Amino acid sequence: MKIGFIGLGIMGRPMALNLLKGGHQVSVWARRAESMQPLLDAGATGAASPADVARGQDLVISMVADAPDVAEVMRGVGSAGVPGLVAVDMSTIAPAAARAIHADLAAAGVDFVDAPVSGGEVGAIAGTLSIMAGGSDAAFARAQPAFECMGKNIVHVGGPGAGQVTKSANQIVTGMGVLAVAEAMAFASKNGVDRSKVREALLGGFAYSKILENHGQRMLDRNFKPGFKSWMHEKDLNIVMQTAHELGLCLPGSAATAQMFNAMVGSGMGEEDSIAVLKLLESLSGQE
Repeated sequence: MKIGFIGLGIMGRPMALNLLKGGHQVSVWARRAESMQPLLDAGATGAASPADVARGQDLVISMVADAPDVAEVMRGVGSAGVPGLVAVDMSTIAPAAARAIHADLAAAGVDFVDAPVSGGEVGAIAGTLSIMAGGSDAAFARAQPAFECMGKNIVHVGGPGAGQVTKSANQIVTGMGVLAVAEAMAFASKNGVDRSKVREALLGGFAYSKILENHGQRMLDRNFKPGFKSWMHEKDLNIVMQTAHELGLCLPGSAATAQMFNAMVGSGMGEEDSIAVLKLLESLSGQE
């Protein structure tokens, strides 16, 4: 396929590289020219704008920061005037924003799929992301060969916005999961018990989770190098709470977790990995 790719940050760069490795022709655009260079070196072609990257393509994918960014680049894609084009956004934005972008692109003759991902930088590099898609059956089928280069667990959840609803549900589970593991670690340490032994014991019972296995070990190693930055989880949980308010939905656990990530950003820890919430708990309880 001929694929345009917009957004070449921590996630977008390896995702676009995996499309090249899958044999697709890839054209790229990013706000910063230096972000494009690794893709150009790998065989991609460069474009001058979102509209330019869309011309002559079968599929255009964006992976950018937030809803205003998605709306801006998709306006450019829509203005390119490519009949039958499928546009896919793999960022994390509010479901309502995804539905609005879908409607705007439909008016321009472009079929839109919201397809956020889970798996972080490690999954993006390995091509093992979980991809949750919302959009028409036809658009999903067109995008699926590209998805298969970037992910392993690929689910067409439903219509426009359904992918973003699923991603919000994912962020509820992962956000509360990271906080739960951090609280367990802080609890063990404050009681004078070896955190590593506590984790080892918990891994053998119903408390087992990928978060306990992977992020729990990183907490033990004090490895807070960002794979998924705290400000990103704050943004995602704010989307959850915004949507919950719109629906009149009570999500007390999500609200408490959102406040912890708000506190991380407010404490100057926004650029650290979300698992650094452990450091915030330690600070609050005198464990520094």
